[in-house]
Amino acid sequence: MTDDPDDSRRSPWRTTTRRVAYANRWLTVWHDQVFRPDGTPGVYGVVHFANLAVGVVAIDTEDRVVLVGQHRYTLDAWSWEIPEGGVPPDEDPAAGAARELREETGLVAATWRELARVHLSNSVTDEAGILYLATDLAEGAAAPEETEVLEVWRVPFQEALAMTLDGRITDSLSVVALQRVALARIAAEALQAAGAAE
Repeated sequence: MTDDPDDSRRSPWRTTTRRVAYANRWLTVWHDQVFRPDGTPGVYGVVHFANLAVGVVAIDTEDRVVLVGQHRYTLDAWSWEIPEGGVPPDEDPAAGAARELREETGLVAATWRELARVHLSNSVTDEAGILYLATDLAEGAAAPEETEVLEVWRVPFQEALAMTLDGRITDSLSVVALQRVALARIAAEALQAAGAAE
């Protein structure tokens, strides 16, 4: 183990060639010929995403989280999630998150805070995401994409958090974002208690 937080180390992998194995408007699969860290030749498949992933924990004045339910084709299963989507490189991430929230739920938020930046499944993909907290919500009309059949549900924050712990929410962006909000609340309560004790 090391205590060195340096993240600028040189890669032990060496890429000799890269070709496109598959591509569509959302992703590209690269097939790389490489030399592994031990010096032996091999291959590496990388899934490159065109868009940045964003997710929004939208909380109303009754401390309810807005969840979006949909059938996920990849899992062939229903999934409860925070509002999420993709932001193209030419769009500001926060603006993209606001657009996704509005499209999926009809909600517009007056107050935004960044919660976290994450990488999803970084052994096979370069997909990155930014998570936000949105409050001071105003109602509007939803406009989901043609591929989306969505159900919107408002659930108390503590129930949504419990869903991340008992397996009812398994989407990684949702799990991280909801637990980040919970940790921030615990930290704020600890600071308040410490201030009251002085």
